[in-house]
Amino acid sequence: MPRIVAIDFGTKRVGLATTDAMQLIASALGTVPTKDAIAYLKSYIEREPVSDFVIGKPLKLDGTNSQSAVHVAKFISLLQKTFPSIPVSQVDERFTSAIATRSLLEMGLKKKDRAKKENIDQVSAVLILQTYLQMKGG
Repeated sequence: MPRIVAIDFGTKRVGLATTDAMQLIASALGTVPTKDAIAYLKSYIEREPVSDFVIGKPLKLDGTNSQSAVHVAKFISLLQKTFPSIPVSQVDERFTSAIATRSLLEMGLKKKDRAKKENIDQVSAVLILQTYLQMKGG
């Protein structure tokens, strides 16, 4: 079964997560500079079949698009152009960074490791993917 890849998009870097082959478990894939994200995904897809992309939808607390929504829309367009056969879904990501930071704290990571944006981005991507899997599963 192909995997699902989740993307926590940022203008500097993207956090990536993927499912296992059964599409049950979400785990961190890594963090890459945004400019290298498409090349990274191409390389990944050569090794692993991917059925779907899920990207965090940046919303304000009131549910309207945040300022970064424009950047996410451009990236989605690039994803769709580069991988036309792979559908792209969006999942509300309003609280993923805060939850990710708290998760890293609960895991016992040292303060300097929790402060690394790369770690937060990866965990945020996992949370986006878990949300998507829960929505998909009913």
